[in-house]
Amino acid sequence: MAAEWDAEGRAAARPLLTDYYQATMALGYWRAGRAFEPAEFELFFRRCPFGGSFVLAAGLRDCMRFLRTFRLLDADVQFLASMLPPDTDPAFFKHLRALDCSGVTVRALPEGSLAFPGVPLLQVSGPLLLVQLLETPLLCLVSYASLVATNAARLRLIAGPDKRLLELGLRRAQGPDGGLTASTYSYLGGFDSSSNVLAGQLRGVPMAGTLAHSFITSFSGNEVPPDPMLAPAAGKGPRVDLVARVKLWLERVCAHLGLGLQEPHLGEQAAFVAYALAFPWAFQGLLDTYSVRRSGLPNFLAVALALGELGYRAVGVRLDSGDLLQQAQEIRRVFRTTAAQFQVPWLEAVPIAVSNNIDEEELARLAQEGSEVNVIGIGTSVVTCPQQPSLGCVYKLVSVGGQPRMKLTEDPEKQTLPGSKAAFRLLGSDGSLLMDLLQLAEEPPPQAGQELRVWPRGAQEPCTVRPAQVEPLLRLWLQLGELCEPLPSLSESRAFAQQSLSRLSPAHRRLQSPALYQVALSEKLRALVDSLSAGGLL
Repeated sequence: MAAEWDAEGRAAARPLLTDYYQATMALGYWRAGRAFEPAEFELFFRRCPFGGSFVLAAGLRDCMRFLRTFRLLDADVQFLASMLPPDTDPAFFKHLRALDCSGVTVRALPEGSLAFPGVPLLQVSGPLLLVQLLETPLLCLVSYASLVATNAARLRLIAGPDKRLLELGLRRAQGPDGGLTASTYSYLGGFDSSSNVLAGQLRGVPMAGTLAHSFITSFSGNEVPPDPMLAPAAGKGPRVDLVARVKLWLERVCAHLGLGLQEPHLGEQAAFVAYALAFPWAFQGLLDTYSVRRSGLPNFLAVALALGELGYRAVGVRLDSGDLLQQAQEIRRVFRTTAAQFQVPWLEAVPIAVSNNIDEEELARLAQEGSEVNVIGIGTSVVTCPQQPSLGCVYKLVSVGGQPRMKLTEDPEKQTLPGSKAAFRLLGSDGSLLMDLLQLAEEPPPQAGQELRVWPRGAQEPCTVRPAQVEPLLRLWLQLGELCEPLPSLSESRAFAQQSLSRLSPAHRRLQSPALYQVALSEKLRALVDSLSAGGLL
C-alpha cells in the first residue's frame, strides 16, 4: 500500500478512535459465532442543518484512506485486552489483530454531491463484527466534514460568486484535527483559500494570508533595515532606497489627503516598509492598527506608490475592526482620488479585504450591491458552525445474512429503512431536481419517461411522477478492500460541489424558510416497511 495512503490514513483516524461499546459488541458477536455474517450498514442524516434544505456530502476521501489502512496494532489489541473481561478467549484478540478491510465494500455519494435526509451518504457491507467496529470512525469522518462543507456552501451562496472567501478559523477550531478538517472542507464548500499551512501541505488547499497587528506594533519607527535597497521589478536599472522613496511619497500623500506629516505612525510606516522589502510582489497593508484614515491609509499609499515607481503592484489592504462596509467605501474613494491625483490607475482596483467575527448577517451586508469589499475572511462562523454544531449523522444496520433489519423504536423519526437499497435522483425535462427515490437493491432501476408510483416520506398517500431523466446516486468506491476508481482531487470535488449547488431551484437554495426537497420510497420498499412495522415475518 502506498506510503501516502498509510500516512494520510493514520492521520485521518485510528481504529481505536471509537466508542467502547463497539469493542464490547465485537466480543458479543464473536462469542455468538456471528463475526463473519455478511451485514450492511447505512450512514445518513435525518434533518438538514441550519434550517436549510440540503447538505453537501463530504469526508469520503478520508473514509477511503482510513479503510485502506485499517489495522489494529499490537498495542491497540493489548489495550482492549486490558479493558475487556480477563477470561476473554485469546482467539478473539488474535482475530482483532488480523482484521483489515479486505472484505469491506463501500458505495457512497461522490464528495460534493447534494444530499438529503434519509438518503445514504455511505453504504458499508462486510463481516458483521468488522463493519460494526467501523461505525464511530466513519461517523466522525463524515459528519463534521459534511457539516463544514454545507456551512461553507451557505456562506458562498450569501457572498455570491465574485467575492473571494478566505477561511481563517484554525485558531478558533475544536482542536488540530478539527482545524484541518474545517480548512479542507470549507474549501470544498466554496471558500477560495485558507490560512492553514498544514491544509496546504497535506490537502492542497490554496493558502492565503496577510499580516497581524503584532507585526506592526513590534516596530517603533527607529529600526533601520539592514538593506533598504530594492531593484526594479523588471530587473533592469539601479537599486533604489525604498525607505527614502517612501518618505518622499508620504509627504505628497499627506498633502493630498489634508493630513499633517506627523500624523501617520512611524512604527507602522517602518513595518510596512519591512514587509514591502520582504514581499515587493505581494505587498499588502493592515490598516487599522492605529487609525485607518490618519495613519494606516496614508502609510499604505506611500509604500504602495513607492513600489509602483519600481514596477510592483500592491495586492491589497485589510480591515479588522469598525464598520467594515463603510470604511471600505471610504478607502475605495481615497484610492480613486489618489489614483487620479498621481496618475496611477492601477491603484483604483487594489483589493480590499475585511475580517472580524463575520457571520451570515454581516456577510450579507458586506456582499450587497455596491459594496467595495473584495475579500472576506471568516473564521469562527465557518469552523465552529455556531448555528448547529453537529449534523447528527447515524450509522444503522439494514441487513444481516441477506435479510432486512429495521429499528422500530418509540420515536417514528428514528425508525430506519430496512434492506439493501439503491438511490436515484429524478429530474424534469429542464434538468430540475424533482425528488430522490429510495428502493430495494433488487428492484429494476427506474427509467426516464416511466410513470412511477412512489411514497414521499412522511406522506399518507402515494403520488405519481414521470421523470425525464434518472441519475443513480450511489457509486461503488471500495470493493473487497480495493479502490474501484481513482478518487477525485479536492479541487475536482470542489468544482463538482459548485455544479451541484447550481442545480438547486431558488426555492431550495433559499437559506431562510426554504422549500423542503422530497425523498420518496418505492412501493416495494414502502410495503417492506409496513410489513416489518406491523411485526410481519422476514
